[in-house]
Amino acid sequence: MDNQSALTAQEVADLLKIAKNTVYELIKRGEINSYKVGRKVRFTLEDVEAYIARSKQLQPTAMVLDKDEKIERYPKPKGDAFSSNFVICGQDIMLDVLSNYIERHPKGGPTLRSYIGSYSSLIALYHGDIQVASSHLWDGDTGQYNIPYVRRLLPGTRAVIIHLAYRMQGFYVAKGNPKNIVTWEDFKRGDITMINREKGAGSRVLLDEHLRLLGIYGSTIKGYKRESQSHLTVASTVARGGADVGVGTEKIARQVDGVDFISLQKERYELVVRKEDMETPQIQAILEILNSEAFKTEFIGIGGYDISEMGNIVAET
Repeated sequence: MDNQSALTAQEVADLLKIAKNTVYELIKRGEINSYKVGRKVRFTLEDVEAYIARSKQLQPTAMVLDKDEKIERYPKPKGDAFSSNFVICGQDIMLDVLSNYIERHPKGGPTLRSYIGSYSSLIALYHGDIQVASSHLWDGDTGQYNIPYVRRLLPGTRAVIIHLAYRMQGFYVAKGNPKNIVTWEDFKRGDITMINREKGAGSRVLLDEHLRLLGIYGSTIKGYKRESQSHLTVASTVARGGADVGVGTEKIARQVDGVDFISLQKERYELVVRKEDMETPQIQAILEILNSEAFKTEFIGIGGYDISEMGNIVAET
């Protein structure tokens, strides 16, 4: 997909996994750039990527009401937003849907979203800045997801890990995979240019752990220091020829024309909360929501998610 290709409002809605009407709301509020061709509104992929980059900060979620499909938005609180609000960290669309469910749940309420990576989410949880962190961090020495990092990054803190979904991680490559990039060892080749995720992102940690195990220094890979804040930007960069390969999730590859996906590793995407918070109304609401058929149905047929163990308590540290 060319970065300047014209996208319709529906195509933007599909990329962001939001309603088409919400796209028009974003235009009205000046949150996403657009232009007109006659009476039709159009966007460039660059507009969408810029919106995603600006969104990676603390912000309230929208609560979707059943009546008349209206959307009510809670204003951002003044002062320290972390001090008296319920905050969920992470970048997957699952968390946006979960936040909406929490706001509608009898035990829930207004929920704030912070769009930061797994490593930074766990650090924020350790400092008490948030209530729920999401994580998909792989440890190359143990082959485990999340548990080793929770133990290291939350010292002295009893925590509970709750399973959300399995997702497939792999390579974004150009259509037809002209460079024949199929394994981690291909990063040893001198004819490959990559685009990376930011430090602390689960996909970046996955890459770095595999490079460490193979004895490959990132500094030897072309494009390693070029960082992007989202899977969407990584995939679209590969699609328009700006890089040969990037690491990300299968779901995004299905949304971007011009890329193929090379499956490499099934990952665990999970929530981490403090043990002492388990009996709070919001955490109880999360457990009930994750085990509800209504919530699970939201992700059946979307593709890219295995929700067979959703809501299971994985470990307590």
